[in-house]
Amino acid sequence: MSKNSPFYSALIAAATLLLSQAAMAHVEKSVEQDAKQKDKQSAEQLYQQHCQSCHGVDRMGSMGPALFPENLSRLRKNKASGVISKGRIATQMPAFEKTLSKDNIDKLVDYIYTPAETVPQWTLADINATHIQHFDQNKLPNTPQFDADLMNLFIVVELADHSATLLNGDTFEPITRFKTRFALHGGPKYSPDGRFVYFASRDGWISKYDIYNMKTVAEIRAGINTRNLAVSSDGKYAIVGNYLPHNIVILETETLTPIKVVATSDKDGKTSRVSAVYNAPPRTSFIVALKDVKEVWEIPYSDAGGVDVYKGWAHDYRKDGGEGKLENWKKDEQFPIRRITTEDYLDDFFFDPDYINLIGASRDSQNGQVINLDAKKKVATIEMAGMPHLGSGITWDYQGRQVFASPNIKDGRVTVIDMDNWQVIKEIKTEGPGFFMRSHSKSPYAWVDVFFGPNKEKVHIIKKNTLEIVKTIAPAPGKTAAHVEFTKDGKYVLLSIWDNDGAVIVYDANTLEEIKRLPMKKPSGKYNVYNKTHYERGTSH
Repeated sequence: MSKNSPFYSALIAAATLLLSQAAMAHVEKSVEQDAKQKDKQSAEQLYQQHCQSCHGVDRMGSMGPALFPENLSRLRKNKASGVISKGRIATQMPAFEKTLSKDNIDKLVDYIYTPAETVPQWTLADINATHIQHFDQNKLPNTPQFDADLMNLFIVVELADHSATLLNGDTFEPITRFKTRFALHGGPKYSPDGRFVYFASRDGWISKYDIYNMKTVAEIRAGINTRNLAVSSDGKYAIVGNYLPHNIVILETETLTPIKVVATSDKDGKTSRVSAVYNAPPRTSFIVALKDVKEVWEIPYSDAGGVDVYKGWAHDYRKDGGEGKLENWKKDEQFPIRRITTEDYLDDFFFDPDYINLIGASRDSQNGQVINLDAKKKVATIEMAGMPHLGSGITWDYQGRQVFASPNIKDGRVTVIDMDNWQVIKEIKTEGPGFFMRSHSKSPYAWVDVFFGPNKEKVHIIKKNTLEIVKTIAPAPGKTAAHVEFTKDGKYVLLSIWDNDGAVIVYDANTLEEIKRLPMKKPSGKYNVYNKTHYERGTSH
């Protein structure tokens, strides 16, 4: 081809244009990358200047919570700007609207919602370094410093100013009110005798409160982003399940000293967040629900590895790679793990009263899975539409059989299931998705809220022997009504109004009439000592 030909000239021109465009694209990409890098550096400098003193180096948390996407699930990104600008009421979070421009606030929001380049670690040494022993419980009186039925007390968690109220369940009068850590999560758990209550905060702090003496006696930070905790039936151990890092932490309860930290990973090394941890009283074991791998773990705690607990597990233990020597288990295998493989990921859970069957569901599935913990396999599939909130499920007797009922956080329905054949008996239509369902073995009614949507102010009351809604109440128009808990004897019901200017409302459990209102600051859960320590069928465990 001649260099003087028109075609050759056109080819050269086209090649030159393509090269020019490629060069321009490279320049534009380089400029964009430089801008992003400068924004990142600017955001890091803003964080160090304005946030680090409270929220810690590398966003790990300190006086304030850790600031990672995994730790900010309660705060939507579009609302984070408002928190930085206006501050947060009843916390030490100041307002920055006069200090920072909107552009700088937006940079900080983007920064704290950017995943860390490496997953933050929180080692046993880190945990131990946070341990605080406020009081020696052995030097405190072992009798209550107030007069009340110790089994009919309530702890009421008030979210608006991170406090809790100790409430007399007979007189419905507050005994004391005390500060808690930021953003409690998963519900407090009691020691078997009801003297101590243990709290877990979303940013990993575990607090032990002495109800008798009305004092926080010990604290420790067991994780960065914690889901919940459970306490053993003998009261000796607590287990903490974490989203971040991916692990469980086992504590001895007297001083909250950590005993064991276990990374939550499957046999191939894939790590997982912990959906929740539970105590299984008949099994004297903890159940660990994993979110990102298809496994459920059972960890016995009786005598911290006593031989008698494991004799029934000898075959499983050998098959799962253990030594299989019973005499070595107590010495070498404290809190061994029994892995139960599942067919699907399980995000939400319920247990039958005997803790033989686990009922679980994946958020992406349209059914529930029934897994027999003894047989280590799925024994039934339950057709459940929407997104059932199994963790808030309850059981009762209906026409001579035991049934399980669950609200639904996506659809307006309550699903009632026969626990003999795992078939759906009825779908009870409600006025919107619900979050909590509660009853009591001595009550003819089950209560379910309409937590999500335009009817959030309403609560349905269902007659358990007919599976029909017999009454719908709206005690505070325009405000969310949620989370019922019964007194020890089942005679009264306590309902929360989830508002900064909220209340706990007391109802007669039989006549359904309002008895009393106690003003509180966004009360959420109310936890009765007897119902929780005796695993009453009408409440979550």
